[in-house]
Amino acid sequence: MTMSAAPVGPQRYQERYPATLEAAGQARRDMTLALETWGLIELVDLARQVVTELMANALEHTDSATVGASITRTGARSARIVVTDSCRTRPTTGTPSPDDEHGRGLLLVDALAHAWGSELVHGGKRVWAELHVDSEQ
Repeated sequence: MTMSAAPVGPQRYQERYPATLEAAGQARRDMTLALETWGLIELVDLARQVVTELMANALEHTDSATVGASITRTGARSARIVVTDSCRTRPTTGTPSPDDEHGRGLLLVDALAHAWGSELVHGGKRVWAELHVDSEQ
């Protein structure tokens, strides 16, 4: 009799964090470790910036007790980051003036990610960003 391994689906890491300032740093460390484990070193800096901005939005603009973050390998050189919170208000990009100290996070995500968006889900929303190594864009 021949045995074969069952498919286990995409490589994925997910975690829920208390909605504190330390959450963004922990999510950065966790996603860095996942990407390094998968051999996607070239996405680490990009993922760290994107997850920082998405986590900052969830922490600053919602009253969620916890914030979820996940990263899924979507291809040989791509990954998807998702941040979830309990607020049902979708994020929008702002138009900050040159003197504003805040309001550029989603503009940065828009510039760095291949694509990004948000979806309302039961109990809140998820904000996602697709990251690709430059040659895939």
